[in-house]
Amino acid sequence: MENATGYRRSAGSARGETRRRELLARITDDVAENGLVDFSLRRAARSAGTTHKVLLYHFESAEDLLRQVVFSLRERRIGNALTAVAASSSSLADRVRAAWVSLRDEESELRRVLDQAMGLAMYDPGRYAALGRGASQQYLPTLVSFCPADWPEQRKSEVASMILATLRGFLVDLLTSSDGDGAAAGFEALLRAVEREEAAS
Repeated sequence: MENATGYRRSAGSARGETRRRELLARITDDVAENGLVDFSLRRAARSAGTTHKVLLYHFESAEDLLRQVVFSLRERRIGNALTAVAASSSSLADRVRAAWVSLRDEESELRRVLDQAMGLAMYDPGRYAALGRGASQQYLPTLVSFCPADWPEQRKSEVASMILATLRGFLVDLLTSSDGDGAAAGFEALLRAVEREEAAS
């Protein structure tokens, strides 16, 4: 099998999949540390200790590799939030608070890279649309799982979408403001809205 560049691709054997995962892990760690600004196949190959031809054997293109790296970093963010939520109470508001603390306090490198990914999706949607489109699809199931189990699926989806959009805005505020007071005040208002929604059950 060949990709768009003409390089032969892995056919998905168990050995090939293990190698692909190893390469992806190394490149993801490099991106988490150094950001996306000058990401390329050659830089990725250096961080993985291989060649760009080997990467094109395991990945369709530079864009496919970048998409999988960003997916892995979002999974890391989701895992951190779930760990924090597991230690909270069962109320939706407490789960949202625990998730927000995890997001607010996460390592600056992770936040920076994921912000850069969204910036690429907005700056060049023709090339990087998948970086933005995949974000909601990846985050929403976790937020839906925070909602009371007896809620209708549509209500869970609506409330989860509200929480996701609002938390995204707060993360931007933290990135662009000097003190984060606006995000802190807005988050308390979000919690009150969530509490009212939960009380209406």
